[in-house]
Amino acid sequence: MKTYTRAIPQVDAARPEGALDLAGGWAWFSEVEVLQRGQPAQVVPASRVSADVLDRITAPRGEVAGLDMASPQIMGILNVTPDSFSDGGAFNAPDAAIARVHDMALQGATIIDIGGESTRPGAGHVAIAEEIARTAPVIAAVTAKSEVPISIDTRKAPVAREAIAAGATLINDVSGFTWDGDLAPFAADAGAPVCVMHAQGDPATMQDDPSYEDVLLDVYDFLDAQVDYLTGLGIPRGQILVDPGIGFGKTLAHNLALLSRLSLFHSLGCPILLGASRKRFIGTLSNTEDAQDRMPGSVAVALAGVAQGVQMLRVHDVAETAQALTLWQAVTKGKR
Repeated sequence: MKTYTRAIPQVDAARPEGALDLAGGWAWFSEVEVLQRGQPAQVVPASRVSADVLDRITAPRGEVAGLDMASPQIMGILNVTPDSFSDGGAFNAPDAAIARVHDMALQGATIIDIGGESTRPGAGHVAIAEEIARTAPVIAAVTAKSEVPISIDTRKAPVAREAIAAGATLINDVSGFTWDGDLAPFAADAGAPVCVMHAQGDPATMQDDPSYEDVLLDVYDFLDAQVDYLTGLGIPRGQILVDPGIGFGKTLAHNLALLSRLSLFHSLGCPILLGASRKRFIGTLSNTEDAQDRMPGSVAVALAGVAQGVQMLRVHDVAETAQALTLWQAVTKGKR
């Protein structure tokens, strides 16, 4: 029976002798949770875990897109679409998009994720030519004036190809490299870092009736298999971000199960990206219908993720997240 090992992260200033760094970052651990399908979880000392498993959990993550994974990074969201769930239509004009990138970089975003196809629940398909027309000119204009790294949020190899040519650095695929068989080989050939996300179903249908045997372990197994696929193509493990896909084919209960044990995904040996900003479950829990009013809840979830060692936060509310993160780090460390 497969065994899963989750470091139980701590950020307390009082660190016991023998505690281990979590992914070379700011959190530490001295105990782990051992999980098996259909069995009660067990908490055991980290000293009882095999060296190879511990090595993958503790190994420092290298730079991705020029960003240091030893500190939390903020990925600002830029949707150049008319129909995204939170900001659809606000930034799809090139001038507005460029101004928004400039603002987010000043507010603390260290990378910008640009997408031309809405992946909100119920969203339809966007033609390749249209998606390229929405994204490539904006990326070219932004990279001509700014050094902030750009991520292209797409499932499609032709869109990624034009985005990389325009100056994008990272490829972020919400389908986990399952939708277009040419995308992962292109990323490998281009030497581009990638983000592989889990989603159950297509955006048009993913929230109809999502179900899992064990959502935490099912998502882990999917990401584990996709990381193996990507490394087999020649993409280094250290250049692969993993994203559990909060809200993509998940119920409220599924999202909370993943968020409460996010640190399991450090066992993949990859940096973790968390994209929960303004998602429906935040509105449900906080009784906040309008997505644009979900900033406080989004920041709370982001900080909970950082407490579990998440290296990258994908957010709409950059200034508020950056301020909260600065204060969280100062309070946690007990110094400026």
